Order: sequence, then structure tokens, then C-alpha cells
Amino acid sequence: MSDAFKQFNQQVIDEFRANAGRVGGMFEGGRLLLLTTTGARTGAKHTNPVGYLPDVERVLVIASAGGAPKHPDWYLNLVANPRVTVEDGTFTYEADAEVLRGEERERMFARAVEADPGWGAYQEKTTRVLPVVALNPVPGPPTPNEKSMGGALLAVHDAFRRELSLVRKEIRASGGTLGAQLRVNCLTVCAGLHNHHTGEDLMLFPHLRHRYPELEPVLDRLAREHEAIAALLARLKEVLAGGGAGVADEVDRLAEELEAHLRYEEENLIPLLG
Repeated sequence: MSDAFKQFNQQVIDEFRANAGRVGGMFEGGRLLLLTTTGARTGAKHTNPVGYLPDVERVLVIASAGGAPKHPDWYLNLVANPRVTVEDGTFTYEADAEVLRGEERERMFARAVEADPGWGAYQEKTTRVLPVVALNPVPGPPTPNEKSMGGALLAVHDAFRRELSLVRKEIRASGGTLGAQLRVNCLTVCAGLHNHHTGEDLMLFPHLRHRYPELEPVLDRLAREHEAIAALLARLKEVLAGGGAGVADEVDRLAEELEAHLRYEEENLIPLLG
């Protein structure tokens, strides 16, 4: 890796970490994570910005190297040492890298090309088969990048805002044709919101009810809104299962309801959480 490329990578890494996963330039508006691998020969840690595809409970990365004739170093590292560290801008977590083979690799790569023909262009530039790698989170809670509870809550909210904004943009660009990857992107948002609200209902809200009895009306309203959003998520899943007709309207409705919910929660809880 040239010194210029190392410097570019480090600038992206620094910007990513300083802005909760948001970067500009060529990566602006895309899905990016930081992948830390263990060197196959040296055992040293190496961090690289890598584009990814949502896949509900895991993420997929493609070792394209821009269509270069050789696999990128980070791919060779994770083949030798599959345990990796992932930073998504909100959380840092450990994952086990799994190189996909056969039919699953073909299906996932086809999904990627359908969503972004650039992946296909990279494959056409090289004789090697571009590896598709699943990053499977290791069981256990991820580490919030923000230290305060309020900061962590806001970071999670902003991550949902960014992903929903990106999904809405992708739906508009699709011209009403709901491709396989776009369908998965929608389902990933659904799963993430369900898990987040379940965690609040089971842990955060009971804690706040005990510590701040005066919050009872606020928490009751937030719980009701969780139920309303769950109904919207269920409706969105029905639309996706039925072929996707009307998905743009359903996602718009979800985004609007969720934004009102997030603002109300932030106004009332973050001052208490720090």
C-alpha cells in the first residue's frame, strides 16, 4: 500500500470517527464502516474504510479493491484471522468474518450489482472472483462510541435517520422497482428499530420510571408510540412480502412518524441522561 493511499485512508478514518460515521467526498451518502483486521504475517492491527451492504442481522463486504488483480490486504488478513472489529459510527463490536461460497456468494453478489452496477464493473476489470464476506456479530452487547447515555441515544437516533433517508433515496432512484437488496435494506431498518425499541421497553424505560416518577406521562406516551411504530413496521413488511407496491408511501409514513417520536424522546430524555 502506497504512502499516499495510507494517508487517504487515515483521513477517511479520522473523519469517520470524528463525525459518528459521516464522511464527505467520494463516500458521502454511502454506507461505510471501519474494519479492523489482524495482519496475516505481522499480527498487527490494520483498519480500513470499507463499503458494506445491510443483511438484516449481519453486514456484507466485498473485497473488490476497485477491480485490482489482487485481493486487498484486509481480505487476506481476515482469511487468516476471521475475528475482526467493526465500527459503524454508532457502535464498535467484534464479528466473525465468513467468506461466502457457491450459490450464496453468487446470490449476494447479484444483489449487490442490482443495487449498484459499480460492483459489476469492478468484477469485469479483473479475472479474480471478487470475494463476498459476511461479518457476523459476536454475541454480546456492542460498545457505544458515545460515553454518555444521552449521547449514545442521540447517536442511535441519528443512525436511524441516516439509514431511512438513504432508503428513501434508493426507493426514489429505483423508479418503483423494488430490487432484492433494497428489500433487504428495508427489512434491516425494521429489525433495527424493533430491537432498539424492545431494549428501551425492557431496560431503559423501567430504569427511568423508577428513578424519575415524574416522567410517567412521557414514558407512557413513548411506549404508545412504540406500539404505533411497530404497527407501521408490520405494515411495511406486508407490503414487501406482497411485491412492494406502495412501499415508498409506507417508508415515508414510517420516517415521518419516527422523526416526531425521536424528537419528543430527545427533548424529554436526553437532558436527564446527560
